[in-house]
Amino acid sequence: MGRSERAALDALVWTLVGVTAAIPMLGWRSGDEPLALATVHLSALVLYGFALSFRVAGRTDREWFTGVRAQWRPWLTGVWAVVLVTGSVGLVTLATSAALRYEPSMQYLQVLSAVDIAWAGAAIVVGLRWWRGSRAALVGAAFLGAVCVWSIWRYLVVVGFGPEGAWVVDGGRILTMVLPYDTAAAVMAVTALWLGVRARRS
Repeated sequence: MGRSERAALDALVWTLVGVTAAIPMLGWRSGDEPLALATVHLSALVLYGFALSFRVAGRTDREWFTGVRAQWRPWLTGVWAVVLVTGSVGLVTLATSAALRYEPSMQYLQVLSAVDIAWAGAAIVVGLRWWRGSRAALVGAAFLGAVCVWSIWRYLVVVGFGPEGAWVVDGGRILTMVLPYDTAAAVMAVTALWLGVRARRS
C-alpha cells in the first residue's frame, strides 16, 4: 500500500470514529445556550481537522504519486491531503450537527464553517510543515483556527439566532464580519502551500 493510500485509510478510520462519536450526542439538549453549543462544537471540529491534517501530513515525508512527473508531485500531494481532511471534516460535521439537532440552517452554517476552516487549515499545515517544519505548521494552524472561530462567534453574538436556534443570514454583516477573514484564510492557505511546494522541489 502506497503512502497516499495509507493517508486515505487514516482519513477513513478517523471519519468512522468521528461519526461514531455523534451517537452519544443524540441525548444532548442545547437548552437556552445555542451560542455556547455552536462555538464549542465548531472548535472541536476545527481541532479534529487540524489533528487529522498533521496525521496526513506526516505521511508526506516520502513522495506520493511517483508515477507522475516530479514537478507535479508536490502539488498533487498537497491537494490530495487537503481533500482527504476536508472530506472527513465535512462528514463528521454533518453527523454531529444532526445528532445535536440543530435547526437545518444552523446545521448548514456549521458544515460551511467547518469545511471552510478545514481546507485552509490542511493547506497551511502541509505547506508550512514542508517549508518551516511542524512548529511553524502548528502556529499557523492555531492562528487560523482561533481567528476563524472568533469571526463566526462574533457574527452570532451580534446578529443573534432566529426561532429554534436558526441561523439568521445578514448579508451586510457577513460581508464585513466574516468574508474578510475567509478571504484572508484562503490567501494564507494558498500561499503556505505554494511556499511548501517550492521548498519541496528544492
